Amino acid sequence: MSLPSKEQKESYVREMFNAIARRYDLMNTLMTFGLDRRWRRFAVARSGMGPGKQALDICCGTGMLAMALAEAGGPTGRVVGLDFSENMLAVARENLRHFPLQENITLIQGNAMALPFADNSFDCVTVGWGLRNVPDLDQVLREMTRVVKPGGMVVSLDMAKPSAPVFKELYWFYFEKLVPLMGKFWAGRASAYSYLHDSARVFPHQAELARRFAAAGLVDCRYHDLTGGVVAVVEGRKPR
Repeated sequence: MSLPSKEQKESYVREMFNAIARRYDLMNTLMTFGLDRRWRRFAVARSGMGPGKQALDICCGTGMLAMALAEAGGPTGRVVGLDFSENMLAVARENLRHFPLQENITLIQGNAMALPFADNSFDCVTVGWGLRNVPDLDQVLREMTRVVKPGGMVVSLDMAKPSAPVFKELYWFYFEKLVPLMGKFWAGRASAYSYLHDSARVFPHQAELARRFAAAGLVDCRYHDLTGGVVAVVEGRKPR
């Protein structure tokens, strides 16, 4: 499939996520073989979230990463989850209904390109599988950097580019051919999961993404390959 233009991307992505919201968590579990939970825990560990701290999770979707942050923050921590898809936020609210720390999470509808928060508001800012979907990645990184406190971490968890021969070819075959079939069967939307493959193909390599973190004003920028480089956590710290 052809990817939407920069001008079309926001409306395309919003409509797509609104359409697959109800089956989004199921598809994540199926296509990652349940590893997505482990990946989120690693991202939270790199964020430095802890008791009494305040975190922002942008492109929060169904709230899974926000809940993992809240668990790290404990009873005194606070998490804000922001997303522009109303249907994804509706599923997130349902997911929170039986979550022990639901009162510690605030969900709001908003745009990652222009975060509605003051400078230096959060101890850490995270994004899970979201940077591929924004119209201007560098603008979002600047916004994340702006709202995190000096010394705080900005962390992204997203698809990456494995490099090991054979494994790399098998991975892209699975991603291009099998995942859209799963999306058609389980989510009724093969095109959404073809987009997932195509957007991952053009998404910057994790090393390049770390360089763009640095260009946004962050320091100590690095990446961590997980599961052979299927996904990567990219991080940077705001200078004190």
